[in-house]
Amino acid sequence: MKTASDLLKSKPDQTVFTIAPTSSVFEAVQLMADKNIGALLVTEDMHVVGIVSERDYARKVTLMSRSSRDTPVRDIMTPDVMYVRPEHTTEECMVLMTENRLRHLPVMDGGKLLGLVSIGDLVKDIISEQKFIIEQLEHYISGRLD
Repeated sequence: MKTASDLLKSKPDQTVFTIAPTSSVFEAVQLMADKNIGALLVTEDMHVVGIVSERDYARKVTLMSRSSRDTPVRDIMTPDVMYVRPEHTTEECMVLMTENRLRHLPVMDGGKLLGLVSIGDLVKDIISEQKFIIEQLEHYISGRLD
């Protein structure tokens, strides 16, 4: 079974986009739109202090009639960030994300940020793994040993 570390290595773009807690929500949403991503890790002095997502914007700015230009990220971010270690399996990541309704999961090692795994990354990996297993079974059934 693949690990979170394996999954990060297989990603074509391993860039993790971050924003400061003092930045405006407008800047956060603009960065997410520019990079076509759904969340940003909030960092301060090289430490992860939160995560902010499109969902946070919708629920904590739009629905509360706040101004995205005047609201700092710290006011809408989720401060308690769940994360996994590099050795966690992709299955463990999926369980954690499903049970806690998460779409993004940082991979941390000793307080150091290694990368970010999304639910899309996990689904893509599971589909790829299942496709490989199906192909192997088809070869076995047909008697071909490629």
